[in-house]
Amino acid sequence: MNYGEIKNFDIANGEGVRVSLFVSGCTHHCKNCFNKDTWAFDYGEPFTKETEDKIIKELTPDYISGLSLLGGEPFEPSNQEGLIELLRRVKAELPDKNIWCYTGYLFDKELLSPSRARCEYTDEMLSYIDVLVDGEFVQELYSITLQFRGSSNQRIIDVKKSLAEGKVIEYKPKSGRM
Repeated sequence: MNYGEIKNFDIANGEGVRVSLFVSGCTHHCKNCFNKDTWAFDYGEPFTKETEDKIIKELTPDYISGLSLLGGEPFEPSNQEGLIELLRRVKAELPDKNIWCYTGYLFDKELLSPSRARCEYTDEMLSYIDVLVDGEFVQELYSITLQFRGSSNQRIIDVKKSLAEGKVIEYKPKSGRM
């Protein structure tokens, strides 16, 4: 797996101050995507053990709320394989940090059901994610007023509650705006 960028003090992609990892590789190719460079799976730098160690170190300070995964597409099967060890480490070593993930795949229709996104890592990966912003970016549904998402079709999902209740439960950001 490759990655395009790591932001150490990100306040746009989830609540609080976050470390954000932008993985490379996406097959959605949404019109007017904000990060087209990351569509290519070979874009950026290889994700290594050293990269993983750096992210864990950057997540350690108390003022960092958690990790955000973006892309590209974190739920491309090859990216799931590349991310699973990082997610295991975050939950084991930094259990108070939350994990947000942005995906063009739909939680209930593509990540929990048979689809090209599902692989042997999907269920475990979902078990580590606290908040999932799902759905492809749709330019016609774009609004600057939306918090933590680009278009109104995208949902902000409380993954833990959704998995426990067997239905999509939307996450309510602490500021209350959606």
